[in-house]
Amino acid sequence: MDAPLAPSTARKRRARGATSLTRSSGLGLGIALTWFSLLVLIPLSLVVIQSIDGGWATFRETLTNPQTAAALRLTVTQALVVTAINVVMGTLIAWVLVRDRFPGQRLLEVVIDIPFALPTIVAGLVLLSLYGPDSPLGVNVANTERSVFLALLFVTLPFVVRTVQPVLMELDRDVEEAAASLGASRFTTLRRIILPSLAPAITAGAALSFARGISEYGSLVLLSGNLPLKTEVASVRILTYIENGNEAAAASVATILLLVALAAIVALQLISSWVARRG
Repeated sequence: MDAPLAPSTARKRRARGATSLTRSSGLGLGIALTWFSLLVLIPLSLVVIQSIDGGWATFRETLTNPQTAAALRLTVTQALVVTAINVVMGTLIAWVLVRDRFPGQRLLEVVIDIPFALPTIVAGLVLLSLYGPDSPLGVNVANTERSVFLALLFVTLPFVVRTVQPVLMELDRDVEEAAASLGASRFTTLRRIILPSLAPAITAGAALSFARGISEYGSLVLLSGNLPLKTEVASVRILTYIENGNEAAAASVATILLLVALAAIVALQLISSWVARRG
């Protein structure tokens, strides 16, 4: 009968077995990484390289340009505000859709997905007809900062709803009932049980919402008017640089948006971890 392996030897073998890949798994991983590199990593790297193609002086000059700085400030500010609103309202809408039953619920489910399916230029036309100079509501926000806010709010509406909703559907109601039977208030149950479970989904939806907000273009073309130093957003500024043949400047603005998006994702992940630990 073979002698048993020493504990250290057994642990090493288990560690190797946990990280080893079969031939088919290695092939699949290689194909996935190659596909990801072709679609994401290589294009992003080329944009960053192109942004410094004219030297750091060109990069600094682009970012300190008053018109570019105003566009970046407006884009990031409005995207942050819209994301904060989506976190609250999106979670609330998801809760209502999952926990309540009411007439017209199926219709609401369909309506929520319209910003996903609607071409953004069509979304801009819809918003212009409702909130433009000929608004039947008497509300005209065209060519103002409020038009940027409204357009971003429209196109980012579904993200938090659709990331939170399936997680909320899978939550075990028995845990909430047990907490209530032990004397926990509704607020305590929400803070200690529900929110920690929903935090990763809310974070994912918020990240998608913010990323969509800072990159939005189509829905703003008609409604905001793209007024320099007033309603011009970063995506329009990038297009202007490209049309003028200044690709290095366009890449510089794109790189800043990329860094802002990465910073937002990291921050949201940290917040999600903190909420989960506090729960």
